[in-house]
Amino acid sequence: MSQQQGYSPSFKRPAEIMRMRRKRTRSDASVFASPNGPGQSDSPRACVRPFSPGPLFNNQNRPGGGTKRRNPFANIENTFSPKKKFLIYNDDGSAEAADSSSRRSEEEGEEEEDRSAAKERHGGATVAFRDRLAQAELQEHQDINSRKCLTFSEDDSLFEEEEEAADVGSPLLKSPQAIAPASIAPPVCTEYPADWSLKTRLLFTSPLTLSWAEQPKAQEEASGLSRHCRAQFSTLPHSLQDPRSCSELRQAFQQSLVYWQHPSLPWITLFPRINAERSFAGRSAPWAQDRVLQQNLMSEWSVSLSSLYSLLKARLCPYFYLCSYQFTVLFRAAGLGGSSSITASISPTTRGLREAMKAEGIEFSLPLVEERRRSREQQNLTVQQGDEEEQECSELKEGKETQTGDEGENDDEDGSFSWLKEMGVQDKIKKPDSITIQLRKEGQTVALDHKPESMVCVEGPHTFTLINFLINCKSLVAATGSQAGLPPTLLAPRAFRGATMQTLKARSVNVKSQVGSTYQNISSLEITGPILPSSLHNVTTLLRPAQKGNFSAALYTHTPTAVMNTHIIKPQCAGGSVDLSDCGLHPFSIQQLKQPSSLGKTALTHINMSNYSYIWKN
Repeated sequence: MSQQQGYSPSFKRPAEIMRMRRKRTRSDASVFASPNGPGQSDSPRACVRPFSPGPLFNNQNRPGGGTKRRNPFANIENTFSPKKKFLIYNDDGSAEAADSSSRRSEEEGEEEEDRSAAKERHGGATVAFRDRLAQAELQEHQDINSRKCLTFSEDDSLFEEEEEAADVGSPLLKSPQAIAPASIAPPVCTEYPADWSLKTRLLFTSPLTLSWAEQPKAQEEASGLSRHCRAQFSTLPHSLQDPRSCSELRQAFQQSLVYWQHPSLPWITLFPRINAERSFAGRSAPWAQDRVLQQNLMSEWSVSLSSLYSLLKARLCPYFYLCSYQFTVLFRAAGLGGSSSITASISPTTRGLREAMKAEGIEFSLPLVEERRRSREQQNLTVQQGDEEEQECSELKEGKETQTGDEGENDDEDGSFSWLKEMGVQDKIKKPDSITIQLRKEGQTVALDHKPESMVCVEGPHTFTLINFLINCKSLVAATGSQAGLPPTLLAPRAFRGATMQTLKARSVNVKSQVGSTYQNISSLEITGPILPSSLHNVTTLLRPAQKGNFSAALYTHTPTAVMNTHIIKPQCAGGSVDLSDCGLHPFSIQQLKQPSSLGKTALTHINMSNYSYIWKN
C-alpha cells in the first residue's frame, strides 16, 4: 500500500495475472475493431457497473432482487473495460437490446472469476484500502451520471419511453410515409361534361324529400318568371336545412324551367319532330290544305329565325335549336364549345341536302368522317412504307397497259361495255344509265345518310348563308303527312321575336324502394319537355344544396341530337376571351358550356352526386 495508491499486493500469481490480461485483450479487440457494430449500444443498460468493484446503476430491475457483491480484491486498473465504459457514454437502446444476452453471459463469467479470486485472496486486502476504493468508485459513478443527464436530456421519462420502444423493436419516431394516411381521398368532381343534346325527360331521385320543387306559390312563380326575363340569379348557401321553407330556392327552380318556343300551338306537341307522326295523328291541322295560311306561318317563322340569329351574333342569346321533321340544327354563339366563331351543327343529313348546300356555296365539314379517314390513313401509312418500292416497280412495268386502258375509258363512257358489242349481245342486255353508274360510284357517300356520321358542321360567315338557305329551302317543311305545312320548331333559352314563353312540367312523387330486407323512402322528381343544356345545368345546381349533395338522375336523350357533342377537329381558339356575360345564362352554366365537350357522339344517360362529387355515365 505504501508503494502506490490503489495497488493490491494480493495479485502475486502469474497465472491469474496472465489470464486476466488475455481476457482484457480479447475485450479490447472486439470493441476497437468495430466501434459502431451492432453489438454495441449508446445507452446505459440497467444493472451495469462502470467497473467490477463499483455499485450497480439500477439494482431494482435485477432478476435476483439483491445487490451484486463488490469484489474487495479488484483494482481499478486491472478491471478497466473499454467496452463497458463505451456503453456508459452512448445512448442507443436498439443496439443494446440486440446484444444483451451475450453481455449477461460475460458478466456472469466475470462474477464467477471474481468470486473464485476472492476466496483465494481473502486475507490480503485491508479495510482502509477498500473504503478509499469504494469512495473513488462512487465519485466517478456520480460524475458519469451527471454527464449523461447534461448531454442527452433533462427528462428521464423520455429515455424510458425510448428504451421501451427499442426493446419491442419499433422506433419511437415514424417516417413521413408511415405517418401519412394509408389511402388518399379521391378528388371531388364538382362538374360534369357539357351535354349539347336535347333531353325529353329527367328523373331525379334522392333520399331527401323533393316535394319543394312542385306547386309553387303564385308570388314565387311570378318572381321566378320575372328573374328569368331580367337574367337575375340568386346565390344559395352550400347546404339548406329546410328547402321547403326557402322561398329563393323555389323561385330559382321556377326560373330554371322556362324556355322560349316558336311556333306555339297548345293542342299539338311540337317537340320532338323527327319520327313523331303518332303525336300529330288525329290532331286538327287547318293549315294542311290552306296555302295562304301556310305562307303566313312561314313568314312569321322566317322573322323569328332572323331575330334569333341576330341575337346570337350579338352574343345576347347563347344558342338555339331548329327542329324539323328531317333533321335538327344547333346554332352556338362564338365562345361556346371551344370555338371562337359561330358554329352550326346539322344532324342527320342526306346526300341531297349536302348537295343543295354545296350548290348554295355553303362550306361545311363532316367531323366524324374526317376523323375516321384520318385514322385509316395513319394505319395504312405504316403498311405502305414497306411495300412502296415494290409498288413503284410494278407501276413502271405495267405503265403502258394501264395508261391505254384509262384513256379508252375516259374517251368513251361506253368503253366498259365494248366487249358486249364484240359478242353481239349488246341489244339483249340492258345497259345501266348514267345515274345508276354515278350512284354506284358514290355508294359510300349515300351510305352515310340518316346516320350519326352524316353530321355537318358549318362555321363562321357561312352560318349566315345557312340561315338564308333554311328560309328558302322548300324541303324544310313536309309536303305530305301529319306534319304537312308546319314550320320547324325553334327552341331557345332567351326571348326572341314571335316566341312564346313555356315552362317544363315538374312532378314530385314519394315512393318506397326495397334495399336488402327493408324498404327505404325515396323521393323522385320528374321533369318533361324539351330540356335545354342550360336548363339541365341549372336544375342540378339547385339540387346540390337542396339535397345536401346526394341525388341521382336518369337522362332521356332525343337520339338524333346526341351527336351534337362531337368536338370539331379543326384547331380552335379558346373561348375564354369572348364576353358572354349578357347572354342571359348563369355564370356557372356559361363556364361549363365554354368547354369543349368530351362525350364524342354520345350523350349523358346518368348523373350521380354523392357527397358533392359528380359521377356520370354516357
